[in-house]
Amino acid sequence: MKTMDLLTLAKHVQGELFTKDQACQSDVHCITGAAPLQDAESGHITLIDSDKHLSRLQTSKAAACVTPQSFPDIEIPQIVVKNPHEAFSQICKIFRPAIVVTAKTGIDPRACVCDSARIANSAVIEALAAVGENCEIGEETHIHRGVTIMDGCRIGSHCQLFPGVVLYPGTILEDRVILHANCVLGAHGFGYKTEQGRHVSTSQLGWVHIESDVEIGANTTVDRGTYGATKIGQGTKIDNLVQIAHNCKIGKHNLVCSQVGIAGSCSTGDYVVLAGQVGMRDHIHIGNKSIILAQSGVAEDVAENQILLGSPAIPRKEQAMVIASMLKLPELRKTLKQMERKLESMDDTSGEHRKAG
Repeated sequence: MKTMDLLTLAKHVQGELFTKDQACQSDVHCITGAAPLQDAESGHITLIDSDKHLSRLQTSKAAACVTPQSFPDIEIPQIVVKNPHEAFSQICKIFRPAIVVTAKTGIDPRACVCDSARIANSAVIEALAAVGENCEIGEETHIHRGVTIMDGCRIGSHCQLFPGVVLYPGTILEDRVILHANCVLGAHGFGYKTEQGRHVSTSQLGWVHIESDVEIGANTTVDRGTYGATKIGQGTKIDNLVQIAHNCKIGKHNLVCSQVGIAGSCSTGDYVVLAGQVGMRDHIHIGNKSIILAQSGVAEDVAENQILLGSPAIPRKEQAMVIASMLKLPELRKTLKQMERKLESMDDTSGEHRKAG
């Protein structure tokens, strides 16, 4: 078990140690782990980023905490830092360092690598991975177990392809791309034409091009272009379970959340955010820095710097008014029924007066 005293931890994150018992600062106060507030055990250090969590800290087993300021009511020692989340992340890495899987040799003898493939000396190809004809794999790229790289793929340096990833022929990855388990790039797009009563596939002659510093989540699929590339721009991060169809052009530094579905030939600008379960119809464009909120359906082009919500997606403030109006419908219906009954009652009274006259 790794242990570290609080003074050493405080120095490691450029923080200041505060305790109610100042003598504690000179003692070797050992910490054995780091965990969030709800998971902290005896000997652990935890994180408090707001005074609203102080009441929960009173029932926690944590031995110390990282805070953005000194809270006088806290009994346990505090390491005060400017950025508590960054500091706590550094502390977590001390007790739970990232596991880096490496191979003893560059290419495991149980991997299947074609003779025509060009593999950098520092690349790692694990057991049961398959590399097709005329592929290129760059320096310090790590191909994990069970990855399938089909003919003609080009992979840059410092990439990570986790187990089960499949690259269809001609896929291009630039540097520092991360593909999580079972990600599939380059499958045929969902394009068909009807001939003599049968659905016949349209051309699937393009490829997928992933620019540098892109990360794509588990079980996400990006289809190949019809004739050219389906492209994902530099620095874009894509969550698990996302579908990006053929011929799409995704801009730089986008954030695409889980279960987003993007139909064919769509495009986005830079720094676009697509929240969970957003759907986009084909052949539309979303402008730079626009945000599409969760479960929205986008049916037309979106200008820059917009925040849209709903299906069909409209500006958030307008959608909020629509939703507020809809919530009042039961009350309005009740009021309408009351007015109808009053009118009927007035008609009946008027009829009786006419008869009496």
